[in-house]
Amino acid sequence: MKPTERVAAALEALGLPAKVVEFDASTATAEAAAAAVGCELGQIVKTLFFMAEGRPTMVLVAGDQQVDTAKLAELLGVSRKRLKMGSADEVLAMTGYPVGGVSPVGGLTRCDVVADASLGRFERVWAAAGGPHAVFPIGREELVSATGAQWGAITREAP
Repeated sequence: MKPTERVAAALEALGLPAKVVEFDASTATAEAAAAAVGCELGQIVKTLFFMAEGRPTMVLVAGDQQVDTAKLAELLGVSRKRLKMGSADEVLAMTGYPVGGVSPVGGLTRCDVVADASLGRFERVWAAAGGPHAVFPIGREELVSATGAQWGAITREAP
């Protein structure tokens, strides 16, 4: 099963009305996805993968924000030195998705999930759907509920 098909199957299994949308243009970065979709940059969900003392952890953050790893480590109860962003190989092995297409649903490994408060600005968001040309629209609360995410304030202050 292709990664985008796995995302579509996961959305259906979760009872979510979202559908995978594929584009000719890249959606591999938040900026590219926002341009393809025609939405605000912040409505794109960046799904980032970390290892927190060996625990696979996904972070969902608005596309116009950056994760503050010190805040994330504190929220997860680990030292900053024990929190590492996953390598491209680790991301693929743990999620089954390549960097630039990591979906918050349908991954290969159960992960802890943290949703940043920055997503609270939007009722509807767009998340990656398993590849660098695919996304899906979803209600913010539906996404948080479906992923079992805990809310946290884990982004850097704007300069």
